[in-house]
Amino acid sequence: MNVTEPMFLDGYYSVKYIYLNKLIPKTEQMNLNQLNFHHLFYFWRVARLGHLTRAAEELATSQSAVSVQIRQLEDRLGESLLIRKGRRLILTDTGQLVMAYADNIFGLSQEMLGRLKGRSAGVTRLRVGSVATLSRNYQENWIRPALADPGVVLTLESGLLEGLLVRLMQHQLDVVLANETVPVDTDRPLHFVFLGSQSISLVGPASKWASRSLRIPEDLDGVEIALPGPRHALRAQFDALCSTAGVRPRVRAEVDDMAMLRLIARDSGWLTVLPEVVVQDELRSGLLVTVGQSADLQERFYAITTPQRHRIDVLEQLLTGQKRPAHD
Repeated sequence: MNVTEPMFLDGYYSVKYIYLNKLIPKTEQMNLNQLNFHHLFYFWRVARLGHLTRAAEELATSQSAVSVQIRQLEDRLGESLLIRKGRRLILTDTGQLVMAYADNIFGLSQEMLGRLKGRSAGVTRLRVGSVATLSRNYQENWIRPALADPGVVLTLESGLLEGLLVRLMQHQLDVVLANETVPVDTDRPLHFVFLGSQSISLVGPASKWASRSLRIPEDLDGVEIALPGPRHALRAQFDALCSTAGVRPRVRAEVDDMAMLRLIARDSGWLTVLPEVVVQDELRSGLLVTVGQSADLQERFYAITTPQRHRIDVLEQLLTGQKRPAHD
């Protein structure tokens, strides 16, 4: 991975950065403009990778040069930032504090460069992450106004929620779409917007289940079924219903990815528990039919952002369900 280093004026930033005010005693804050962000950048890369050699390779420099940069930063702050444990470098308590601010500083710098790149090209860049368990059809429906806007360039990523939230906090994503919330954490402030909910259905091939219906969960004992994987938010709801009713379906497949669960619902012949939006095309065409529903099974959708994010008009409109004005 190539990493672009920040630009400097005579090796130093002349602007006093508020993030670092807490690190320097008040008696020394008059010299804050002498803090070398080149040193901080090298520390940030080493701390990110946890390995001096890898950081040196990434930065296209020698290990000794990286070590000197970090040592000079430690001397300037008057604290040790890293300690060696075996072959890895571990952050000290002070190192963790400095790293948190460095993440913000360089994360915001990356965001700034992305925004400026978009502006110079006359477009708005929107970076959307979504959990792998979220329906692709739901994602497409949510971003549809942006898809139709020639002034918007989209970056779409999929992954585990925790990894996406890390990227969100590092300003590498603008919003994360999820089907669950996470506990409140003062060290990781997040803003949740409830987008809506939908009922979960039991679907099956029309050739076998047309004009038939089953109660969920009462009629599912011993029935062959495909389910969302254990990490999916609605799986716990379904398992709780079955446990309370003393019902044990014959689980044939557990699938985290909604795109794969859609294929299984379409091609396996088994009944499948999923949001209808996942198989909306198959239901419209008559290939699949809804066999049952339960009011106790609901999937909820959330948009997760950071409170300090910069305003992006197209994202604000997606969050509020408003349409963006057409371009002239």
